[in-house]
Order: sequence, then structure tokens, then C-alpha cells
Amino acid sequence: MPIRAAAEDDVDAICRVAQRAWETDYPEILTRETAEKGVGVWYAPEQIRKELDQDGTVLLVAERDETVVGFAHAALSEAGAAGNVLRLYVHPDHRREHVGRELLERTCTELAEQGADRIYGMVLTENDPGNAFYSRFGFEAVDERETTIGNESYPETRYVLEQPFTLNQE
Repeated sequence: MPIRAAAEDDVDAICRVAQRAWETDYPEILTRETAEKGVGVWYAPEQIRKELDQDGTVLLVAERDETVVGFAHAALSEAGAAGNVLRLYVHPDHRREHVGRELLERTCTELAEQGADRIYGMVLTENDPGNAFYSRFGFEAVDERETTIGNESYPETRYVLEQPFTLNQE
């Protein structure tokens, strides 16, 4: 499956994947209004375009039959030693096809090439599939923080994977 750096032409597809993933993953966690606000802010086309050219940012897309079916967005910390997987979503119709794993592997590789010695992944604490995803690949839960979506605060679990970035096998 092709995984490549996102380009300007991918912005609308990234927005569509995020929208569908949020509709599938968060109906028991977020109100519809909160989810719409979150998607509208985090995945606004102008926000994604801005991220395309940021130093220390990794924005990748996965394609199946020339259609974007997943994406990963990560960034180096200001100190440069840690990478942060900010978002990694796969369209619900393409889950269980190893898309997420391939995006995560490539993201880890790119962050390591930029100097990261550890990688953090964040997921809403109540998002059971998201938590299982990071645990399955060897990330360890290290703490819980708060994140704001819309005007609401939600607990978020932070996971870490230390060098060498070798993902557990499924």
C-alpha cells in the first residue's frame, strides 16, 4: 500500500477520513455538536494546509486504489528529542487491513530520522479501539492529561515507545 507525504491535493480527503473516523469512533464519547466542532477546528482545510509546510511535522497519507484511506499527523517536540503522534486515523471501511500499522511504522521511521528518541501517542481515554491500537504495538501508557474539544475537556491517555522503534507484531 502506498504511504507518502501528504500534498495540497490530499487536504479534502484527509478531512473526509477524519470526519468518518470521528463519526464511527466517538458517538458514545462526544456529543455530536462537540465532535463537529472538534473536526471543524482540528481538520479545517486551512489548518491542514498550514501543517503541510511546518518544520518538524510529519503528515502522511495511505492510499488504496489511488484513494486516501488513512492519514497520520505527527510533530517533533520543541526540544526535538520526542515525537508526538497527534492524529492517526483510518477510514472505517479500511480498518483491519494493516493501514494503521503501516502509517504508524512510517511515522516512527520519519520521526527517528528527524532525531526523536521516543514517540508519544495520545488517545481519548474512553476510546477503547484507539487505546488498544497503541498497546498492541508496544506503546506503554505513561500518564493521563486533559484535552479540549469544542468547549469540553476530556481525559486523554498518553503512550510512549522508546528507541528502537520496533512495533510489536499483531
